[in-house]
Amino acid sequence: MKLIKYSFVFLIINFGALALGNWLMTNGPKESWYLNLNKAPWTPPGWVFGVAWFTIMVCYSIYMAYLYKLLPDAKTIFLFIIQFILNVSWNYVFFNKHLVGMGFIIILLLTFLIGLFLFTYIKPLKNSSLLILPYFIWLLIASSLNGYILYNN
Repeated sequence: MKLIKYSFVFLIINFGALALGNWLMTNGPKESWYLNLNKAPWTPPGWVFGVAWFTIMVCYSIYMAYLYKLLPDAKTIFLFIIQFILNVSWNYVFFNKHLVGMGFIIILLLTFLIGLFLFTYIKPLKNSSLLILPYFIWLLIASSLNGYILYNN
C-alpha cells in the first residue's frame, strides 16, 4: 500500500514539475529564436518530447516510490529536490532566457544526477532500477541536442 501512495505522490510532484517547466518556457519551442537555430539532424519532431516526458515521469515516479519506500531518508529527498530544480530550471534558462550555454551546464548536471541515482541505488533496487533508464537515456540525447545547438549557433 505504501508503494501505491508514494507512487501517487511522486506522480503529482513530477507532473507538476512538467507543468511548471512548460509554463516557464512560455512559447519557446514555437518562437522564431528556437525555430531558426541550427539544430542537430537527430532532433526528434516536437510531439516526441511530450510522449517521452510523459513516459519518463511515470517511470521515474514509480522508481522514486520504490527508492523512497526502501530509503526514506533526507539524502533521497535532497537528491530528488535537486533533480526537480534542475529539470524545471532548464526550460526557463534555455527557452525563456535563450542561455544555451547555461542550459547545457544544467542539463549535464541533471544527467549526472540521474546517473548518480541509477548507479548508486542499482544494488538495493535491483530490477526496479530499470525504471530510471528512460530518463537517463533521454537526458543523454537531450544533452547532445543542447550541446549541438551550443556548438553550432
